[in-house]
Amino acid sequence: MKRDSRLSAVLHALLHMAAAGTPLTSTALAECMRTNPVVVRRTMGLLRDAGLVVAARGHGGGWRLAADFEQVTLRQLHDALGEPALFAIGNRSERPECLVEQAVNAALDGAFADAEALLMQRFQSITLAELAAEFGRRHAAHAAGAPA
Repeated sequence: MKRDSRLSAVLHALLHMAAAGTPLTSTALAECMRTNPVVVRRTMGLLRDAGLVVAARGHGGGWRLAADFEQVTLRQLHDALGEPALFAIGNRSERPECLVEQAVNAALDGAFADAEALLMQRFQSITLAELAAEFGRRHAAHAAGAPA
């Protein structure tokens, strides 16, 4: 099953941007995101439109965070990416004539809506700073030879 990994890739890239402390080029971000610079520019353009990143041109230029690292939430990033679908499963038919399938759709739609609301609530409470702190803990444990 194909999954949309844009949010994960963007989080990865943003944490690298924050750790670098200097602007990162689309090429450098493409390497960490395992994609190509065109995809990075398109994705960063969405984040720029949302006020989360800015691009500097010229020597030493590249993408950098524009928003407060402590305040940016996963929800903001999800929204900036165009609210990609959270689930890769769905109804067999959106307008079934069969009453059984209508009942199935109603049950699934309700469950999906509940799960999405819970996930969006959780996304609202997770910040980039929290993810960076978790990376820091894992990095320190790894450097000390402990399992992460």
